[in-house]
Amino acid sequence: MEQSYYEILEVSKNASAENLKKAYRKLALKYHPDRNQGDKDAEEKFKAVNEAYQVLSDPQKRETYDRYGKDGLNGAGGFGGFSADFDINDIFESFFGGFGGAGGSSKRRTRRNEKYPADIEISLTIDFHEAVFGCEKEVEYKNKTACSACHGTGAKDGKISTCKHCGGSGRISQRQGFMSFVQECPYCHGSGEMAIEKCPKCKGGGFEEHKQSLKITIPEGIDNSMRMRVADAGNIMPSGGKGDLYVLIRVREDEHFVRHNNDIYVDVPVFFTQAALGEKLIIPTLRGSKELELPVGAKDKQQFVFENEGVKDVNSKRLGRFVVQISIQYPKNISDEQAELLKKLQESFGVKSGESTAANKSVFEKIAGWFKGE
Repeated sequence: MEQSYYEILEVSKNASAENLKKAYRKLALKYHPDRNQGDKDAEEKFKAVNEAYQVLSDPQKRETYDRYGKDGLNGAGGFGGFSADFDINDIFESFFGGFGGAGGSSKRRTRRNEKYPADIEISLTIDFHEAVFGCEKEVEYKNKTACSACHGTGAKDGKISTCKHCGGSGRISQRQGFMSFVQECPYCHGSGEMAIEKCPKCKGGGFEEHKQSLKITIPEGIDNSMRMRVADAGNIMPSGGKGDLYVLIRVREDEHFVRHNNDIYVDVPVFFTQAALGEKLIIPTLRGSKELELPVGAKDKQQFVFENEGVKDVNSKRLGRFVVQISIQYPKNISDEQAELLKKLQESFGVKSGESTAANKSVFEKIAGWFKGE
């Protein structure tokens, strides 16, 4: 069964214009071709999202669609048909000012006469403590320069002709139902030009690759999936301009500490007698040891917060929290002597063996008061 436009945008039929816009922004970012290169399924979903938004964002088209469905938009149901030609990239850029402006990828679009993008993105995996406290890393990658034989044209002797598929416009139309999508020409990749004969040195790619090594400083507090920009360390274009290098940071998980934004969480095992007595514990933190004084009768999963002991924010430099959650441990096996001691302790609180405390109100109140410190 074909999905409705509302289902495609994951909104209800009474969604407001603002909610439609938010849904479109979210899904367009998710399925944008720059993020899903070579993924045909994502490409089709991106087209469907754009088609749905084109209809539902127009009050008149939306009313027609709500009453008559797609047939109404195609001319059935007593309405004249309509056709819409639009460039999905232009729509996307009208929202975000280009894909880089959306906070996703930072890659700049390739100019019509350029065979490769200016910017490069690589990933770098670092340890947990390196992300928390910062470090220096040496990264190795390859960048592109214009082919010396064809000067970046990809054509033998630099001889090029107008692309016969798009007529030199760099874009082609593809009709789906009642709508016509304008996309980058897949034959000339938007340049509007094609090589009469491919350059034998670069095989038509227009570039040569070179190994690079660069030392970069990882700032204190960087988090997983953040990107660092290194200016002028990207590809070198035929015009001589330099792109940027973007480093996508991946952070390995720590065995004990768990990070959420700038807060650190740690699970500390506590023996049941320590919780009952309210003992003082020495716990590990990011910057050394801290003393934690448990209240008498501390509960399982109870949390204790140390302010300004978390991770330093990479921008504001404010410190997050360090949150200790205790996990009360009980012995799996006890000796006869230990069992006898526990029974005596139990009886000292007025609890008889085999009797529920709820059955004896006075005993229940007594124990409840003990946990409250009365």
